Amino acid sequence: MRLSQLQKYILLNGLGPKGKLRRNQLDKYYDKQKKAPKKGDQQGIITKSLERLIEKGLLIGYGRRTHEKWFIEEYRLTTQGRQAARQLYGQQQTLPFIKKRIKK
Repeated sequence: MRLSQLQKYILLNGLGPKGKLRRNQLDKYYDKQKKAPKKGDQQGIITKSLERLIEKGLLIGYGRRTHEKWFIEEYRLTTQGRQAARQLYGQQQTLPFIKKRIKK
């Protein structure tokens, strides 16, 4: 299963504490990045990532529902989500080296 960097951050962030986590804690993800999107775009990106993780069965979302859409305010990891987050801790990070071929 392919996950984006934000989705990995969401899973690893939810692994520590048990219970529901607030959505506003995910804003810290963009504080570390050099080229962060605009504030309005950040909320849309976080919403889409949460919705996709819910569709995959890794999260449970809590919030309000209107006729058009959901407003996710809190989330919690499922057992599959906890397993996926534990696997992320076991994966080795790849370094951004440029591989050059040596011509003979």
